[in-house]
Amino acid sequence: MSSVPSPHSDLVGALYRDHRGWLLAWLRRNVACAQRAEDLSQDTFVRLLGREELKAPREPRAFLVAIAKGLLFDYFRRAALEQAYLTELMLIPEAEQPSVEEQQIILEDLKHIDRLLGKLSSKARAAFLYNRLDGLGHAEIAQRLGVSVPRVRQYLAQGIRQCYIALYGEPT
Repeated sequence: MSSVPSPHSDLVGALYRDHRGWLLAWLRRNVACAQRAEDLSQDTFVRLLGREELKAPREPRAFLVAIAKGLLFDYFRRAALEQAYLTELMLIPEAEQPSVEEQQIILEDLKHIDRLLGKLSSKARAAFLYNRLDGLGHAEIAQRLGVSVPRVRQYLAQGIRQCYIALYGEPT
């Protein structure tokens, strides 16, 4: 962590001291790997330290579980993404497969793209992927998602904005 204290350090410290053991036990019941549970526990508190606003929760354990569930969901989504990539990689003839180093770079790029698209709503993400990966047009996407064509355009613009941010940073 950085040497600059968070404005919420005392509150996060108290939550950590009072509930870390309980949260870690909860995570261990939901993740097969003890080290992964430990990492997710730490990530939960780091996320709290990074918040701009943080008030003492009325139900601290429910609050911590909600954050941990989001991190857990992200972990499982990234693991599924990695497995899908490895499965697709096995379909490529060995002579055409990228080197191990290139495979790692590609996987890291996929994870980065996943994080960026994860900032979109589920419908915006689906619209963007339908358009960019499946080549579907606006009308077909609208029909699949049960939304209007103008809404699809908005979703696609949101996806393109995330790509812009990835390449050039936040627009000013």
